[in-house]
Amino acid sequence: MSAKTYEVRTHGCQMNVHDSERLAGLLEDAGYVPAPEGADGADVVVFNTCAVRENADNKLYGNLGQLAPKKASRPGMQIAVGGCLAQKDRDTIVKKAPWVDVVFGTHNIGKLPVLLERARVQEEAQVEIAESLEAFPSTLPTRRESAYAAWVSISVGCNNTCTFCIVPALRGKEKDRRPGDILAEIETLVSEGVSEITLLGQNVNAYGSDIGDREAFSKLLRACGKIEGLERVRFTSPHPRDFTDDVIAAMAATPNVMPQLHMPLQSGSDTVLKAMRRSYRQERFLGIIEKVRAAMPDAAISTDIIVGFPGETEEDFEQTLHTVRESRFAQAFTFQYSKRPGTPAATMEGQIPKEVVQARYERLVALQEEISWEENKKQVGRTVEVMVAEGEGRKDGATHRLSGRAPDNRLVHFTKPAAEVRPGDMVTVEITYAAPHHLLAEGEAVAVRRTRSGDAWERRNAAPPQPAGVMLGLPTVGAPAPVPAEPAGGCCPTS
Repeated sequence: MSAKTYEVRTHGCQMNVHDSERLAGLLEDAGYVPAPEGADGADVVVFNTCAVRENADNKLYGNLGQLAPKKASRPGMQIAVGGCLAQKDRDTIVKKAPWVDVVFGTHNIGKLPVLLERARVQEEAQVEIAESLEAFPSTLPTRRESAYAAWVSISVGCNNTCTFCIVPALRGKEKDRRPGDILAEIETLVSEGVSEITLLGQNVNAYGSDIGDREAFSKLLRACGKIEGLERVRFTSPHPRDFTDDVIAAMAATPNVMPQLHMPLQSGSDTVLKAMRRSYRQERFLGIIEKVRAAMPDAAISTDIIVGFPGETEEDFEQTLHTVRESRFAQAFTFQYSKRPGTPAATMEGQIPKEVVQARYERLVALQEEISWEENKKQVGRTVEVMVAEGEGRKDGATHRLSGRAPDNRLVHFTKPAAEVRPGDMVTVEITYAAPHHLLAEGEAVAVRRTRSGDAWERRNAAPPQPAGVMLGLPTVGAPAPVPAEPAGGCCPTS
């Protein structure tokens, strides 16, 4: 009898992507195998959902509706729904889509194989939502998508009360892992060939609040610098409130911590920030940017911005544009305010008309495109070492190029070297052209360095091909390749 196949469909942030790696690991541990690419469906389809955007519900039920006839014609097929939307809607999912077999929450993803088996035996839907974390998810088996880059969760949950965000209610209060457990996981990953890790948390730089050490995050960054073989360290997503001078000093002093920072702004207006319950103001935010640039002049800084928050005036919006001009972001993830039931902002007065929000959004995007292009043009003529990526250059085959990330996380497309290179290897190139969202290196490579990560990629791909079981429905932002680029702010675009 052939093994049952599975497919995981992921929506949302990096935290969800990492959770999906664990769901895939759990299913493979239970004997399932990834569904072959192009196959007409899997025996088990798992939706790992997001609840941040307004259309999340419609997207889920639309996808479930498409699967209903397929399930009816395929005896034994099962559908499971997990993630933030499952934690929020619970029994509603089964009422709206009675053909769903399993609903599980953000705190008990480890129960998925058991719930699937129980649903099969009892022939009825299983809905199990834990109210608090049962075990830190990093203890679960994981099927990583990349041989050379990996996510490492350092905390789960969030203690903030931003008025537009529903995630803390779904992910719970912040819970930190012990530093020794984090470093042990990183060392294990490095021993397997990983050379780049991204530290993950809903509010990553608040790490230590749960264990009573305000400098725990900077200490963790410095400790990562002592791990032999670990070439690149990134983290996402910090909160301006908790971004302290010791973190900046640790970033600047630790060679393998990359000169890259994602710092969510959300709004440049002090009035709007107060209404959002963001515990910093424009001056504080710009002060952080100034300190980071003083310590790391070449750092690339990105951000998240929400346009059209309730009560936002034209003057408020102009303050956001001013902050963007002053900050000179390399990239900005911009969002039109999305009303989420259950958040204080959803019932606030002064909801902005859609056409006004759209017009402001377009003005912001145009400004940021101009700045991104100008900042990228400054890279022309520079020599950078690029980590070769897998899946980040959709036109690479046609252009005879390869793609990868520079230390500052900028996407670089470069001429394929004469020497063989593999994802995870390092290629040094000179930047010859800049576009708003990528750089080109059109000359010959300056140097090629084969790495342990490239060896790991080669070993993985030498085995019989196994199509990925985790389907990422998002564009990339860099780090573990490919990485989802929907907000880089923890579990929502709001950290």
